[in-house]
Amino acid sequence: MIEYPPLPVGLLETLNTNRGGFNELIGLTFVAASYNEVAARVEVGAQLLQPYGLVHGGVYSSMVETLASVGAALCALADGRTAVGLENNTSFLRAVRHGTLVGRATPLHRGRRTHVWQVRIHDDTGREAAIGRVRMLCLEKGSTAAGEPVAMQ
Repeated sequence: MIEYPPLPVGLLETLNTNRGGFNELIGLTFVAASYNEVAARVEVGAQLLQPYGLVHGGVYSSMVETLASVGAALCALADGRTAVGLENNTSFLRAVRHGTLVGRATPLHRGRRTHVWQVRIHDDTGREAAIGRVRMLCLEKGSTAAGEPVAMQ
C-alpha cells in the first residue's frame, strides 16, 4: 500500500483554475479532492441538453472521465507518475432536465500500473442519475502518448 504525502494547500483552487477547455465548457467545478474521493458539480443549462430536453449522455460520461482521471492522477503524481484513461463505461440511470449534477469518484483498485475508479452522479434531489467506471494506466515519468510526453498543458 502506498503511503501518500499530504496534498498541496489550495488543491481545489488549482484544479478549478486548470480545468481545461472542455470542463470549463460544460461548467464543471471541483468541490472536493483527496486521494480517496474527488467530487464536482455541473449546473444543468440548455447547452447541456439533447433534443428531447434531457441532459446529454456525454455530460455524464465526461464527468465520469474527469473525476476518475483526477483521482488517479493525484495518486500517480504522488509516486512521480502520470495516469491516462484506458476505458470508460458509463450507465445512464435516470433522466435529468434541470438542476445540478454532483459526481463523486472513489477508487475501487489502486495498483502500481492500473487504477479503477467508480463515479456516481446524483441530481440535486439526491437521486442517482448515472454511474461509471474508468480504468486508468499509470505511466512512468517521461512516457509519451500521441508522440508527446504526458504532462499538464
